[in-house]
Amino acid sequence: MPWWDFSSLSSVRNLRVMFKDNSSWRLHISANRNHSFTDIGFPLIDHRNSECRTMEAQNVSHTVKSHGVRVARTHMHDWLILLLLVVIIAILALMQPFYRFVGKDMMTDLRYPLKSNTVPFWTVPLYAGFLPLVIFLFVYCYRNDVYDLHHAILGLLYSLLVTQVITESIKLAVGRPRPDFFWRCFPDGKDEYDKWGNVICHGDKHVVNEGHKSFPSGHTSISFAGMVFLSLYLSGKIRVFDRKGHIAKICVVILPLLVAALVGISRVDDYWHHWQDVFAGGLLGLTVATICYLQFFPAPYHAEGWGPYAYFHVLSELNARTQEASAANSHSVPTLPAPTMGSQALNEQDERTSTRITGLPSAFNSGSSDIETGRR
Repeated sequence: MPWWDFSSLSSVRNLRVMFKDNSSWRLHISANRNHSFTDIGFPLIDHRNSECRTMEAQNVSHTVKSHGVRVARTHMHDWLILLLLVVIIAILALMQPFYRFVGKDMMTDLRYPLKSNTVPFWTVPLYAGFLPLVIFLFVYCYRNDVYDLHHAILGLLYSLLVTQVITESIKLAVGRPRPDFFWRCFPDGKDEYDKWGNVICHGDKHVVNEGHKSFPSGHTSISFAGMVFLSLYLSGKIRVFDRKGHIAKICVVILPLLVAALVGISRVDDYWHHWQDVFAGGLLGLTVATICYLQFFPAPYHAEGWGPYAYFHVLSELNARTQEASAANSHSVPTLPAPTMGSQALNEQDERTSTRITGLPSAFNSGSSDIETGRR
C-alpha cells in the first residue's frame, strides 16, 4: 500500500451491508419446540460478532448536521474565552510600547535602511490560518468526523490567538528598538538627544511606536503557531511515525515548517527584526502550537495519533453500550405460549420421523410420551 493512500482516514462504508444482521451469527438451537429452549453459544462466532459490533461503531458518522450543535455546546466556554482573546488583542493594539532608552552610541546597530515588508502582515492570516482551515475541511469531507474538524479549528485558533496575545504583551513590555529605528526616529537623518543622551524623535508617532516593537517577531511567532499546528496535524493523519519506513512523508511535514522559517528569515533581511527576535518568536509559536495540539489530539507518534481524543472516547462509549446490550441479550431466555393439540401431534410426528431416520431415541420424546401416557 503506498504511503499516500488515505484509506486510513475513512471508515469502511460497506460494513453495514456486510454485517447488517448480527443476530444471524449466533445460533439458537431448540431442544423441544413445545417446552424449553437451550441457548448454545459458540465462542468463535461470539468473538467475530464482537469485532463486527466494534467495526460497526467505528462506521458511525459524526457529521456537522448530526453532532455539530452538541459538540459546540460542549465547548461553549472555550469559544467564549476565544472571543475574550480577540478583545484583548484589540486592546493591546491600542496601547503604547515602553520607550526604552536609546543613546547615541546605540544608534550604530540601529541605522539599517527602512524597507517595506517582503511578507506583508495581511498575508500572515492567509497561510497561517486560512490554509490550515482549508485542509481541515478537506479531511472532514473525507472522514465525516465533526470531532476532528471542530477540535482542529478550535486548537488552531487558540494557537494563533494565544501566541498573538503573548507576542504583543512582550512587545509592549520590552520596547526593544528595531534595526531601522534611526530612520523611524529621524526621517530627515538629523538626530537629536536630550541632556541624558536619550533620543528625541521627530518622526511619525505611529512609525516610532512600531520602531519600539522589535522583540519578539510577530510575523515569526504567528507563522510558527499556524504552521507547526498544521505540521503536527498532517503528521498524525498520514502516520509519519508508523515505523514502516516511508520517509517521503517527512517532506509533507517539513514543508509548513520551512514556510515559517523562511518568513522569519525575511524579517531579518528586511531589517525589521534582530535575529534574537526571530529566534524567540519561532520558539514561542512552536511551544504554543504544540501545547494546543496536544490538548485535542494524541502525539503524532502515538498509535491513535490520527484522530482526536473525543473521537476515541465516543467509540469507547458506543462499544461499551453495545457489549452491555449483547450481554443482556445472551442472558435472556425466550418464552413461547402453551402448545396446542395440533402442535403436539405435529411434534410427535416429527419425533417419530427423526427416530426412524437416525435410529436413536430422543430423551425429550420419551419424557413427553410418558407424560402423555400418564394423562391418558
